[in-house]
Parts: sequence; structure tokens; C-alpha cells
Amino acid sequence: MKLPSFNNQELLETALTHRSALNEKNTTAAVSNERLEFLGDAVLELATTRFLYDRYPEDPEGTLTAYRSALVKTVTLGKVATELGLGEKLHMSKGEEATGGRSNNGILADTLEAFLGALYLDQGFDAAAKLLAEILFPHIDEIIEKKLYKDAKSYLQEVVQALGFETPTYEVITEVGPDHDKEFTVTVSVGNSVVGRGSGKSKQHAQQAAAREAVKKYTQE
Repeated sequence: MKLPSFNNQELLETALTHRSALNEKNTTAAVSNERLEFLGDAVLELATTRFLYDRYPEDPEGTLTAYRSALVKTVTLGKVATELGLGEKLHMSKGEEATGGRSNNGILADTLEAFLGALYLDQGFDAAAKLLAEILFPHIDEIIEKKLYKDAKSYLQEVVQALGFETPTYEVITEVGPDHDKEFTVTVSVGNSVVGRGSGKSKQHAQQAAAREAVKKYTQE
């Protein structure tokens, strides 16, 4: 998918600059994309909220909140950012790239938010909302069909208990990276069997990812 054209190329350059790139000066941007990420996060939340509010007029607040959380979760945003080719265009240090930075869902999700913030500044809210309608909002059908909006840990517990199995347990396998940017990997087990594995920027996110993988195993069998 082709990226929208920008009037202000400096905004685009900044949106595509990871903080690690500043150390090696392989970007013309003076700052990283973190401030644009902060802005883009708000644009993303408002546009997604309005979309869901209009699309599902009969659903209560709690359901809409669950839909939104599933739609803007890191994994989904990372997938969309990959489809846009943001990982390939992102300026980052050689070290960050060597450790898989261009395919890291956390970095990709942050970059997408920064891109939305830049697009908002460059062309306004409607342009950002239009892009999201093309690249993100169509994912809601799969989310609802597969019940991905449910809290994965709670849903997994419901599934395994209905099958007569023990309550799932979670274990942190690895913690990688500096304190401000850790990546956790967690496994979830039922009895003595590992049934899921997931990674995330916090233990909670990693547990949710592991639970989602386990849910797929049980619901597809």
C-alpha cells in the first residue's frame, strides 16, 4: 500500500525517525518521532472511537471499549504498519536494525502513531481518519467474528475450565533490552503442557499475547 503524499517533508522525515537514528546521524530530522507518536496516539483513539460509535449504534460503552482496545493493540498496529512499509522506511541505528527493529511490533506500532500525528499536522484530522478507514478499521470484522476483543487471559480460562482442565499459569521466559524499552517473552501452561507463547513491552502484554495463541489452539481443535 502506498503512503499518502506529504506537503511538509520534514514532518514525514521526523515521523520515520526512531530515537536510535539520532546517535548515528543517518536522518535529517532534528528529533525523534516520539512527540509525533504522542500526538498520533490521540488522533488514533479519537478516529477509532468515532468509527465504532457510528458503526455500532446499539452497543454499550463497555463493548465499544473492548472493540477499540482490540483494534488498536500493538499487534494489529504493527501488522498495519508493515503493510504500509513503514518498517522499511524507518531510520534507525544499525544496532537496532540488527536486533530486528524493523519487524518489532512495538516499534512499528509507535511509528504508525507518529505517522498519523504527522499526517494530522500536515493535512488535518479527516486525512488521518480516512487513512485509518482504509488500513485499520476493516480489521474489526475479524476481531468480532473471532472474539478477539475479549480479554485473552479471561477467555482462555473460560475455555480450559469448560474442558475440565486446570487454571492456566504464566511464566516469564526472557526479558530483553534496557529498562525503558524492555521486551518480555512469556509462556502459558495448562497442567504440564506449554500451550502458548507471546511477547510484549510489558509482562501483561506478553501474557495476553501468550493467552491469545493458546486460545487459538483450543478453539481450532
